[in-house]
Amino acid sequence: MYRIKQIDTTVDLAGFSNWLKEQGVRHRITEEGGYQVLWLENPEHTEPVLQALERFLSDPEIQQAVNTTARSPVFVGGRWQPSPRHAPIVLGMILLALLVAWVTAMGQNQLSTLLMFVDPRFYDFGSLAERTQALSSTLASGQVWRLVTPDFLHFSWSHIIFNSVMLWFLGSQIEWFDGRVRLLVLFLVTSLLSNGLQYIVSGPLFGGLSGVVYGILGYCWLSQRRVPRFQFPPALVTFAVVWMVIGFTPFPEILGLGRMANEAHLGGFVAGLALAVVLPAPKKAPRNRGA
Repeated sequence: MYRIKQIDTTVDLAGFSNWLKEQGVRHRITEEGGYQVLWLENPEHTEPVLQALERFLSDPEIQQAVNTTARSPVFVGGRWQPSPRHAPIVLGMILLALLVAWVTAMGQNQLSTLLMFVDPRFYDFGSLAERTQALSSTLASGQVWRLVTPDFLHFSWSHIIFNSVMLWFLGSQIEWFDGRVRLLVLFLVTSLLSNGLQYIVSGPLFGGLSGVVYGILGYCWLSQRRVPRFQFPPALVTFAVVWMVIGFTPFPEILGLGRMANEAHLGGFVAGLALAVVLPAPKKAPRNRGA
């Protein structure tokens, strides 16, 4: 172990220690002569850890947010483990997606056309002009629900399971820490941008919560840099971005995965990043709500 920093014992480092564990940084905090001493196993982590520690020590709001998180009932053993009552909106979205998958036979029957961006039975969508005209006519007829309902269409069990797991893991954190209104705003904006971009590029034959998931991931990643409160491995963002880039290549089709809704992923991710910039991070620490 390498001795890195000596901190006064009046500072509560429990939350910071948990945050380091989430980042995969092996460390130890000991007490010596009335001081806390931070030790790191890998000296290469010294500079970024010291920078993070400086932010933690200099901003009381960050200290309060991180330390309250460490005592939150939705964390078990330092890990994010909420129950359904902690994130009912996210749970409702997942259950709705499962219900739609059942009634549409995974998007295989005609009921699925009621949820697509436009009804492919009644419009041509081979060119951008045709897609624009189809969307204009659809909205003029009052079918505005189609702007978001493609999110709940899925075409395979692997697709809906992956999206549901990611939505629960990340979306539940937003609902708990930033509130249900913030979650709903994220859902609406990322849906509109991801679905709209995918439709403009390829037409209405797409579906899934992937665009929303990418938006929530982008929001969590960037907003987390301002006020640490979310728990997720940093490699998750790298993996998601790399997978999004791979989606624009023929590789997924070569693997038999079919064509991915790449524009929805990109649109959702950009929307999430933009909302993290526009929407201020909560100034108050998350409430230590009852379990």
